Amino acid sequence: MSMVPRVLSTPTADALIDRLRALHGPVMFHQSGGCCDGSAPMCYPAGEFKVGSRDVYLGEIHGAPVFIGAAQFEYWEHTQLIIDAVPGRGAGFSLEGPEGMRFLTRSRVFTDEEAVVLQAAGPPPRGDQMEPAV
Repeated sequence: MSMVPRVLSTPTADALIDRLRALHGPVMFHQSGGCCDGSAPMCYPAGEFKVGSRDVYLGEIHGAPVFIGAAQFEYWEHTQLIIDAVPGRGAGFSLEGPEGMRFLTRSRVFTDEEAVVLQAAGPPPRGDQMEPAV
């Protein structure tokens, strides 16, 4: 079995990412565990959100890096996150706010086989192990 992605995106999310990239240039995501916008995935212009040393890199969706806070990762490390987009008002700090759409996170638990592959791969990199441009 090849590497199992920890994060995926839907075609609807990809289309919204394309729209935001056309307006703002390269983008990145941080999966919040936050207070103000709940657990919404937040989309920022690349480099405008300071990734912390403990933030966990989940992978890329449609060419955009995705990070999650360490505490959130502890809760969700056994699930694959699926970033989707639905009609509605986006999170206050996220780029899609004025677009009439909002990102949301769906999830599914990894199968036993997928969990074995992920365990063998070792932990995902942390923010301090990534290139500074992110």
